Amino acid sequence: MTAKTREEIEIMREGGRILAAALSRVLPYAEPGVHVRDLDSRAEEYIRNAGGTPAFLGYGGSKTTPPYPATLCISINDEVVHGIGTRDRVLQNGDIVGFDIGMAYPADNGLCTDMAITIGIGRISDAATRLMRVTKESLARAISLVRHDVAVRTIGKSVQQYCESHGYGVIRDLTGHGIGKNLHEDPPIFNYDEPRAASVRLTEGMTICIEPMISLGTWKVKMDPDGWTIRTADGSLAAHFEHTLLVTRTGAEILTPIP
Repeated sequence: MTAKTREEIEIMREGGRILAAALSRVLPYAEPGVHVRDLDSRAEEYIRNAGGTPAFLGYGGSKTTPPYPATLCISINDEVVHGIGTRDRVLQNGDIVGFDIGMAYPADNGLCTDMAITIGIGRISDAATRLMRVTKESLARAISLVRHDVAVRTIGKSVQQYCESHGYGVIRDLTGHGIGKNLHEDPPIFNYDEPRAASVRLTEGMTICIEPMISLGTWKVKMDPDGWTIRTADGSLAAHFEHTLLVTRTGAEILTPIP
């Protein structure tokens, strides 16, 4: 992965602000009784009106799995990531819901930004509240370590140690990533202590996504028949937080700040 130019960084700053605004416009509507597909439609409309393109919509796919069919990944309770936002599913009181959103900006040949947040719907359990709090705190701790010449291994080790100290499972099969011209670029940003990441160092001008995905129980996951939705293997709750970051000489700039 190469460092971004000044022009590219400025485009990603603007794109990140738009993306965060899009998510902020959706979250107030996430209430008991709301269909997830309605939230997805709101996100897509905002992104397109702002001059961007949903980065997830139409992403990937294979001979056995169609491309991702939604703007938002809306992952509920034991779903870790990639819950399909266009499903005919209704949010329930007590759910915890992860919203993952990405955008290319401007719409034609744009640069990508990506972010995620997990929220509670109505009245949620104390255990769910603690899981979300610790996951969010692990992201903040990881971000505080980002700067030029830091080993990627340092980031993952921080997330793992903090979350496991609270008794949570750190998902191993999914990682953060570089980002920019493509939604997913090198290097992978692990959420656990991966020795292979010791020789990979951040450099000024890199843009990366750190995204802890943490479980109340096991770190193991399984795939739903839709080929996209990934959930905890034991059915335990999961939380997910993410920001797109610019690596600077002395720290990290969050490019997707929630207003």
